Amino acid sequence: MSKVLVVEDDQAIRETVAFNLERDGHEVITAADGIAGLEAARSERPDLVVLDVMLPRMSGLDVCRILREETPIPILMLTARDAEADVVQGLDLGADEYVTKPFSMRELRARVTSLLRRDRISRQAGPQAATVDGDEVLDFGRLRLWPARHEVLKDGEPVTMRPREFALLEFLMRSPGQVFSRDAILEHVWDLTYPGETRTVDVHMRWLREKVEDDPSRPMYLQTVRSVGYKFVP
Repeated sequence: MSKVLVVEDDQAIRETVAFNLERDGHEVITAADGIAGLEAARSERPDLVVLDVMLPRMSGLDVCRILREETPIPILMLTARDAEADVVQGLDLGADEYVTKPFSMRELRARVTSLLRRDRISRQAGPQAATVDGDEVLDFGRLRLWPARHEVLKDGEPVTMRPREFALLEFLMRSPGQVFSRDAILEHVWDLTYPGETRTVDVHMRWLREKVEDDPSRPMYLQTVRSVGYKFVP
């Protein structure tokens, strides 16, 4: 059972989200404002935070920024449908996913399940797995990736990646030279089939380039194919 913190000032939404996540077997903690949410995250140490952007006392974006400085806990942001700037800023601050209001409980529950699963896999593939011999490796000279170990080396040095960044890099490295649209990447890496939500892919690609490219502004490995998508070039 996972512990989920829901920070939402709208009582109806907060209680509905909590009820549905509890039905899925999660322990749910709630908070109605940003400061209370931050305090709950620090004291309760949840496995995941569902965080609204518009909160009293402290905005969800500020809460996200502070939490990301303190912990790698998965963060799912709730945003208004027309607030693209909030989505981009939230992802820039380190949020892992976002859901736009109004949303279906089915979608929210699926996102929560996916985030918890990926975080659990990432933790299980910790340092002890790096000692296992015979694991599959995607080897492209300066850049090597071990799927089972959740390990990436650039020029022999480890590169720290969050689960979604690792999944994105692995997906592209498994098909070198092949171009994938943003929608295709969303479907395979994020398990999403919502066309048009390409900003998530673009933001994670920028983060990934900052970690594996010598010059992120002129990428060698992770290249953009204009009007199409992205590809990995060995």
